[in-house]
Amino acid sequence: MRVALHSLLREGQEDGYESAHRRIPDDLDAAFRRVGIHDWTIWRSGRHLFHVVDCDDFAAAMDALDSDPANLRWQAFISRYVDHFVTVDDGGTALPEVWRLRRQRGEGT
Repeated sequence: MRVALHSLLREGQEDGYESAHRRIPDDLDAAFRRVGIHDWTIWRSGRHLFHVVDCDDFAAAMDALDSDPANLRWQAFISRYVDHFVTVDDGGTALPEVWRLRRQRGEGT
């Protein structure tokens, strides 16, 4: 499954955030693998971050990461840069998909 997220950086933290993401900690990468996260891409426009997460089950992965020591350390560190994740109409953070070219073409999900 692919999930899109939107988060917002704290004012003036763009460079620090990008520096922090030059390489995430190896134990965080290992945690992502354990919970079924296969890839995570982030784009930035000003203070706005747009994420696409390729994973087996996003909700299950987030639940598992809630108590993972590597993720807890990362969240404590990265929170100096990230103000918040934007919530959507259902109260979650996953953005609803509007359209996908591959789906329109009948080439898969």
